Amino acid sequence: MREAAPAFAEDPALALEQAFRRIETERMRDVPILNPALAVRALGFRRGSEGWLGVLLTPWCMNLMLLPAEGTAWRSLPPGDKRSVAFPGGEFEFIAGHEAAIGEFHSCSLFSPVFEFSDQDAACETARAALEALFTAEPAGPSGEAQPAIIEGLQPRQAMSKRDFLRGEFLRPRAP
Repeated sequence: MREAAPAFAEDPALALEQAFRRIETERMRDVPILNPALAVRALGFRRGSEGWLGVLLTPWCMNLMLLPAEGTAWRSLPPGDKRSVAFPGGEFEFIAGHEAAIGEFHSCSLFSPVFEFSDQDAACETARAALEALFTAEPAGPSGEAQPAIIEGLQPRQAMSKRDFLRGEFLRPRAP
């Protein structure tokens, strides 16, 4: 039987980077989908009611990552199971995974593979823009209230549809 997911008291970015650097050197070393211009990097992790959320960039993918946080009601799932998480920018499907070094995590693919990025800076900028777009509020409902962000400190800006998010519209300049 699998152990319960450990909850992170502090930002899990360093643990995530260490685990995925090890995966890169041990399991992904000669896989042809690696972009040599990219390195493993965990960006923008914030704690919210669902746990720690941020972006994991690797030479083979860019994923939204959700990890358990102390004091939250983490919804543990067997590896491969899916769950939907609602954000102001729309609802996204996450897949449960497990790595010995970090425990359980839920991921949502943004890019895989990541050949469209010519350098680390462009990939990191895209990751930050994706997080910002995730917390862009959908238009207010009948009550007039926008959807609240599940990550503390992030405020919605202008509306963007899920379709536009997935098409990469968050990368294009928008009128104020």
